[in-house]
Amino acid sequence: MLILTRKSGEGIRIGDSITIKVIEIRGNQVRLGVEAPRNIMVHRDEIYTLIRQENELAAQSSPSTVDALTTIWQRHKGE
Repeated sequence: MLILTRKSGEGIRIGDSITIKVIEIRGNQVRLGVEAPRNIMVHRDEIYTLIRQENELAAQSSPSTVDALTTIWQRHKGE
């Protein structure tokens, strides 16, 4: 794992097409801005984990569980 120290307004580059910039530091929270091409999905870690879990469930599910998955998705899509 690469660990970097950045100040507000500073950023890092990942390859040629992704930039992560520190927008604001307030107390123990850091606001980050991410610039990436539209074909690269960018998610918060907890949302990415939820998407993976739902994809795994969908791959194992029968048509009768589609309604349950839709309900789960509706609950979490506002986050």
